[in-house]
Amino acid sequence: MAPRPARRATKRAQFPSRGTYSEALRIGVLLRKETVGGMLLVLLAAIGILWANSPWADSYFALRDFEIGYEPWHLRMSLGAWAADGLLAIFFFLVGLELKREFVAGDLRRFSTAIVPVAAAVGGVAVPALLYVAVVAPDAELLRGWAIPTATDIAFAVAVLALIGSHLPGPLRIFLLTLAVVDDLIAITIIAVFYTDSIQLIPLLVGLGVIGVYAVLAQRYRQFFHLKPAAAWLILLPVGVTAWAFVHASGIHATIAGVLLGFTIPVLHRRRDHVADTEPGLAEVFEHRFRPLSAGFAVPVFAFFSAGVAIGGADGFVSALTDPVTIGIVVALVIGKPLGIVTTTWLTTRLRGISLDPALKWVDLTGVGLLAGIGFTVSLLVTELSFSATDPHHDHAKVAILMASVLAAVIASVLLISRNRRYRRIAHSDAEDQDGDGIPDVYQQ
Repeated sequence: MAPRPARRATKRAQFPSRGTYSEALRIGVLLRKETVGGMLLVLLAAIGILWANSPWADSYFALRDFEIGYEPWHLRMSLGAWAADGLLAIFFFLVGLELKREFVAGDLRRFSTAIVPVAAAVGGVAVPALLYVAVVAPDAELLRGWAIPTATDIAFAVAVLALIGSHLPGPLRIFLLTLAVVDDLIAITIIAVFYTDSIQLIPLLVGLGVIGVYAVLAQRYRQFFHLKPAAAWLILLPVGVTAWAFVHASGIHATIAGVLLGFTIPVLHRRRDHVADTEPGLAEVFEHRFRPLSAGFAVPVFAFFSAGVAIGGADGFVSALTDPVTIGIVVALVIGKPLGIVTTTWLTTRLRGISLDPALKWVDLTGVGLLAGIGFTVSLLVTELSFSATDPHHDHAKVAILMASVLAAVIASVLLISRNRRYRRIAHSDAEDQDGDGIPDVYQQ
């Protein structure tokens, strides 16, 4: 009898996935842009808080509540509402664009590399929501805010990451960004499903039709207008604004339009589409043009108008601290986020037979989980949708978001700074290029 051939040893998958060198470079550029935006976000939010609690607070609220626009089209809103419904749509457009890129040409296109960050994001949404519900359960009215602590602020988290050390291992950075992007997708779905009270069918159908036209133009702008990608936005921008206006008039939060428009933009998979590296695609052009607008203006201005809460002195602060909404949000973001992310990641890797990258430890993932507890932009938006401006819980929820974000940032900083020396050694090892081809050897193994 012939001997059986020896089985080939299968290589056990590792997490986080290192990805390709080009993907690592792209993520690095994206993180640097988000870092600048995060710093501006923190600065404008601080100015809003200080102004709202200063002797000139009346001028702040007068500015925030000043109305402008055209009423018949449901576009007469306060400046604060314009920031939440209008400017924030730019941010969500880029979220949709980033998701499209990840699904087409990034790590999310493969189930093996997508399963862990997607599962971690789901755990990072479910556990905080359950903790919030457990805290406020005695008062059914407060359950409306269950989704407030489910979101992660990409810009804020990345800004903190940049301040505490730039030597975080590349795979862990990619994991944080992918986790936050998927987290935003879940938050967008929650807003669309649970925070839409009534829908005007005709404006919605018209809006979806315009989005369909936008998609066709985005795919065929070369044939229709003989334009290069750098000039296509001149045609697509007015169509996108029209789609946003109709979706807003339908009663669905207008930021959903931003995500849908982002998904329609074609993303080049250069190896598959046989495109030269020197030729930018439409997604790259739009990201180049709109990310500075989003990170440098839209999100900071939204933070300026949304973070301005009149605390009401020591008594008001004590009242906020004893509110179950405040306690629930702080517990959910600071404890629930890292608990949900790390626990789900551990379970997924065990069930899928995936091992942790030898260069990393679970304490590193705990630090990333704590960074994910920085809920700001989307959490403030969900607060606006959960409680009316006249409800005391509205301001208390915003105080809780600010407190929890600062607390999560401080704890994460203490933990990750202690690991900074190890990160530096890992980064130095990853950067080795012994064959001199310009690509770190770790990406060629």
